[in-house]
Amino acid sequence: MAAIPAPLKARAAVRAFALGLPGTVEEFPWEDDAVIKVNKKIFVFLGAEGNTETPGISVKLKDEEAHGHALAVPGAAPTGYGLGRSGWVSVPLTGDGGAPVELLCDWVEESYRTIAPKRLVAELDAA
Repeated sequence: MAAIPAPLKARAAVRAFALGLPGTVEEFPWEDDAVIKVNKKIFVFLGAEGNTETPGISVKLKDEEAHGHALAVPGAAPTGYGLGRSGWVSVPLTGDGGAPVELLCDWVEESYRTIAPKRLVAELDAA
């Protein structure tokens, strides 16, 4: 049995973390590309599950420090389609030299807090 590549393990961990946040759902608006939503709004783009060529996630980071830190990851860039102007950052899942899963999950939580209704953020804080 072939080993699962590190980027796919990282994607699976980020996906599980995001789906564990209050009120979240996974949807596939573009064929195989997954997004996680809260209150019908996307807070993380996960891309296609089996993508080993350019795996990555995109998150909305309003906090300037987190935004700058995410952009400092090798290969990271403002998200395309004009989303970068609104604070969205695309971060590659390289498995080596990239952001550790714990940090990716911190950024996913930051993005969630930006998008989620206050009652769900309060539920997260109470947990």
